[in-house]
Amino acid sequence: MKIAIISTFPPRKCGIATFAKNLIEAIDLHQSEEDNCFIVAINNQENNYEYDENVRFTIQQNVLADYIKAAHHINYSGAKVCLLQHEYGIFGGESGVFLLTLVNRLKIPLVVTLHTILDKPSFMQLSIMQSLCKKAEAVVAMSQKGINFLEDAFQVSNNIHQIEHGVPDIITDSKATVKNTFNLADRKILLTFGLLSRNKGLETVIEALPKVIEKHPEVLYIILGKTHPGVVKFEGESYRNKLKLLVKKLRVENNVHFFNEYLNEKQLFKYLAAADIYITPYLSKEQITSGTLAYALGAGACIVSTPYWHAEELLSEGRGIIFPIQDHNKLSALITDLLENEDKASKMRESALAYSGHLKWPKIGRKYLDLMEIAAARKVKKEQSTSIVDLSILPRFSLTHLKLLTDDTGMIQHAKFNIPDFKTGYCTDDNARALLAMTMAYHQRKQQEVLGLITRYLSFMYYMQREDGNFRNLLSYDRKFLDETGTEDSFGRAIWSLGYLVKYAPNAWIQTLAQSMFDKAEPHFKHLKTIRGLANTIIGLSYYLHKHSYDEKRMTLLISLKEGMLALYRKSCGENWCWFEDKVTYDNGVLPLALFHYYEVINDEEVLEIAIASTNWLDGLVFRNDYLSLVGNQGWYSKGGELPMFDQQAIDAMAMTFLYYRAFRNTKNEKYLKRMFKTFLWFLGDNALSVPVYDHKSAGCYDGLEKKGINENQGAESTLAYFLSYFRILKAQHFETEPNLLKEEEIVSTERPAANI
Repeated sequence: MKIAIISTFPPRKCGIATFAKNLIEAIDLHQSEEDNCFIVAINNQENNYEYDENVRFTIQQNVLADYIKAAHHINYSGAKVCLLQHEYGIFGGESGVFLLTLVNRLKIPLVVTLHTILDKPSFMQLSIMQSLCKKAEAVVAMSQKGINFLEDAFQVSNNIHQIEHGVPDIITDSKATVKNTFNLADRKILLTFGLLSRNKGLETVIEALPKVIEKHPEVLYIILGKTHPGVVKFEGESYRNKLKLLVKKLRVENNVHFFNEYLNEKQLFKYLAAADIYITPYLSKEQITSGTLAYALGAGACIVSTPYWHAEELLSEGRGIIFPIQDHNKLSALITDLLENEDKASKMRESALAYSGHLKWPKIGRKYLDLMEIAAARKVKKEQSTSIVDLSILPRFSLTHLKLLTDDTGMIQHAKFNIPDFKTGYCTDDNARALLAMTMAYHQRKQQEVLGLITRYLSFMYYMQREDGNFRNLLSYDRKFLDETGTEDSFGRAIWSLGYLVKYAPNAWIQTLAQSMFDKAEPHFKHLKTIRGLANTIIGLSYYLHKHSYDEKRMTLLISLKEGMLALYRKSCGENWCWFEDKVTYDNGVLPLALFHYYEVINDEEVLEIAIASTNWLDGLVFRNDYLSLVGNQGWYSKGGELPMFDQQAIDAMAMTFLYYRAFRNTKNEKYLKRMFKTFLWFLGDNALSVPVYDHKSAGCYDGLEKKGINENQGAESTLAYFLSYFRILKAQHFETEPNLLKEEEIVSTERPAANI
C-alpha cells in the first residue's frame, strides 16, 4: 500500500526527522518495492536540504501556498493513506495552523501521529488538535498519559491507538568490549545524548559530580550531541559554554567530556552499550515523548531520570529510577549507589531490555501498517465542501515594503509611490497599528525580524508617551515633537495596541513595558469624549481584562466607557439610522467592533443587540452589490444625504474585516464569515474599480480608490491596514473549518451585572 508521510526528514537534524526515517524503513520491510512509502518533507524557512529518493515533495514551513500544492500532490500521487507526523512547531502559522489548509484538502484517509500532547493547551493548540483528530481516521499517541490528555484536555476519544516510540534493532558488543574500543576500560561512564538546549538540565548532573568523584574518581560524564540548530541560530553556543564554565568552576574537567557530534544510530548504540548509567535530567515534566529515552531503554541501559511524563511511564516497574528535578544531591546519591551495587544496576538493565523487545522498529512498522490498512479500508470521507475563506488566493507574505517604511526611529507616515517620504515624519497612529500588526504576525510566524520590529514600534510609542501618561502623535524626521498632545483617535489606537500586548506579548520584557505604559495612560480614559477615542480604548481595555479579569477598578472603567458610546448611539439613532453619529465617516467598523469586544468581557445583552444592529446597518451601506464598496471620504455620508463612492480608504476595509470577524465569533452567523472574506478581497481587486489595492511587487498597499483610479502612494496607514486584515483572515480561516470552536482563549465572560462591579 502506497503511503504518503508528512514530516521533517534527514538530513534535517531533529528527532521527528529521525523518527520518520526509521518509520518509513520499518513499514517498507513489510511491503513490496512498488508500494514503498514516500515523504512530503517540511523545510525550515532558511534551509533547503539535499534529500534522498524518499522525498517526493517539499513544503517551506511558512509558505501557505506550499500546503495547498502538497495536498494536490498527495491526492493524485496514488497514495491510499496519508500519515502525518504532528508537532506544533514544525508547521507554519500560529501553532502550526497552516497545516489545516493541507489537511482540509486531502481526499484520502488521514492517520496522525502526535509527538506533542499538552495537558494545558492554548486555544489555538486545542482547536488545531481537535481539527486534526476530527479529520483523521486514526490517531496515534505514544503513551497512555498522552491518551489521557487527549481525552481530558482535548475532548478527543474516538479512534485513538497507542503505538509506542520505536527503537533500533541493533546488537552491539559487550560493555567491556565497547569500552576497550573507546579506550575507556578503566572509567565508569555516565551518559546523556541528544540535541543540547537549556531545558535538558545537564547542569544538574555536572553539579552532582563532585560528591560522586569523592568515592569514584574514575567516573566520566559524556555529553553526546550537537546543540539544537534552533538554539544555535538565536543564541549560538552560549548554553554549552555555560556548562563548560560550570565544569571548570567545580574542577571536574577530568570527569566531563563534551562530544559535539551528530552520530548515526550504530555509533550511538555503541556509546549506550558503554554507559554504566544513562541520565535524562530534564527540567520540565511536560514531555510526552522522548526518543532518546526510548533508545536508552532499547539498548538495555541503566537509566536515571527526572519525572517528566514519558519517563514516569516508561521507567515504571523497575525499568529505571526517578529523581526530583534539579536535585543534584539526590542524583549524586543515586549514581553512587548504582556504581557500588552492580546487582541492582544489572536488574534494571535486564528489565529495560526485556520491555524494549516489542519496541523494535520492525514490530512498530507492522503495527502502523496494520492501522493504515484499516484506515484505507474505510470509506473515504465525504467530499470537501467549498471553502468560504480560500487561503490559496492570499498573496505571499512579505515584509519588504513595511521594512522600507521603517527606520531606526519607527514607521514613516507617508510615501511617494512606494518610496518613503521622510518629510512627513512619524506618528503614534501608524506605529500603534504597526505594533498591533507585527504582534499578530509574530504569533503566526515566530520570525526573529518580526520580533525586532515589535521592539522598534514599542520603543517609538514609549518615546511619544508624555510624563502625564498621554501621547503625542506627531514627530518630525529629525525627532522633534510637532504637538503637545495627540488626538483622542491616536490615544485610543495606542491603548488598543498596548492592551493587545498585555495579552499577547511575545516575551516578558515587552509585556512588562506595555503594562507599564498602559497603567500610566489610564487616568486619561475617563476624559475621553470622541466616539473613536472611546471605541479604540474599549478594545484595548477589553484585551487587558482578558489578561487581568479580576481587576474590578478597570472593569468599572470599561462600563463607564461603554456608557459613553451608548449615549452617543441613543442620541443619533433613529428611523432608518442605526448609527453612533449623524454622519458616517472613517474607520467605521471600529465602533460596533468595540461593543462586541465589550460583550466578550461582560455579557450585556443590550450591548450585543446594539452591536449586531449597527453592524447590520453598516453592512447594508457597504455591501449594496456583491463586493465591498466603502463609504467614500468625499463628503462622507450624512443623514438624508447621498452616499459617496470615492475616495475609499484601506483603513475602512481593515475595520470591516475585524468587525465581521468579531460578529461571526459572537453570533456564529456564517453570513459574517462570508462578508469578512469578501471584505478582504477588496484589497485584491474585488471592488468598485476591479483593480488590486495591494501591490504584489512591492508588498505595499495603495492609499485608496479614487474616481480616477488608484492613489498610487503606498503609505503606512494603508499598508498596515492590509497586513492587519491579512492576519485576521488567517485566524478566521480556522474558525470556518471548526465553527463550533469560536470561544477563544482570550474570552473571559464575567456574567456579572454592572451593579455588582
